[in-house]
Amino acid sequence: MRTVNLREMAKDQKARVVSVDAEGELGRRIRDMGLLPGIEFSVAGRAPLKDPVALRVKGYTLTLRNNEADYITVQTMEE
Repeated sequence: MRTVNLREMAKDQKARVVSVDAEGELGRRIRDMGLLPGIEFSVAGRAPLKDPVALRVKGYTLTLRNNEADYITVQTMEE
């Protein structure tokens, strides 16, 4: 396992959220989407230009722009 920025993850990789470093409205919005420390998710896919990224979290899909993903630190889960 290693700690990386969410932007660095590849399709089908699984990880656990370590921290959300965004503050204010953006931080609240990210946490409201369910990305809280300890939550496990996988990268469902990326758009052709790598932005946005689609995540599978607790049975639903959400998308984040890379500038939002930059605020999220994750720990990868090796298979």
